[in-house]
Amino acid sequence: MPQPYDEPFKKKIVRLRLEEGRSMRSLTEEYGVSKSSVVKWCNEFREECQSNPESQKD
Repeated sequence: MPQPYDEPFKKKIVRLRLEEGRSMRSLTEEYGVSKSSVVKWCNEFREECQSNPESQKD
């Protein structure tokens, strides 16, 4: 059963991936999330995290 993650956590992972260029491997190892979850969250929050700096204050 998948572990539920809250929206601020998901957006943090997306920002680390997109803005800091973190690798999938480093994110999955450090935060214990699956690669498929990171991909899904990036697709879901990409536009918001790149175009809305205020959302980064989670």
